[in-house]
Amino acid sequence: MNTTPAPGVSLPCSWQSIVWSEGLHLDLLAACDRLTVLTRHSTYEIVVVAPAEGKVLVRGGQFFGEFTPVRLTGATLGGSLVKVRAVHIGFRVEFDTGGGHVLTSPVRAIAVAASGPASQVT
Repeated sequence: MNTTPAPGVSLPCSWQSIVWSEGLHLDLLAACDRLTVLTRHSTYEIVVVAPAEGKVLVRGGQFFGEFTPVRLTGATLGGSLVKVRAVHIGFRVEFDTGGGHVLTSPVRAIAVAASGPASQVT
């Protein structure tokens, strides 16, 4: 029997208390909007293709040397819980490559370049 306690943030009830203002949801973006996501170890450039489906092109990190079509699964703390089609500071971004999953290091900053003026989430 495993008696190792789970971290508090990995429990579903604790996600209700998280302030979700330091991030964004792809459904609020338009096709061709661009994100720059700075993680602890890498910078990712993301071009939104189909926001409601999570389809994006991503370049950056050790796995995406050139723009690659993937599905942005969402924001996670590394467990089984995922805030679907979202990117949040402090969380990891999970990408579905169709042949597996890529998990980034924790997000430190997100910049959005929409069709209009650029903005930044800090």
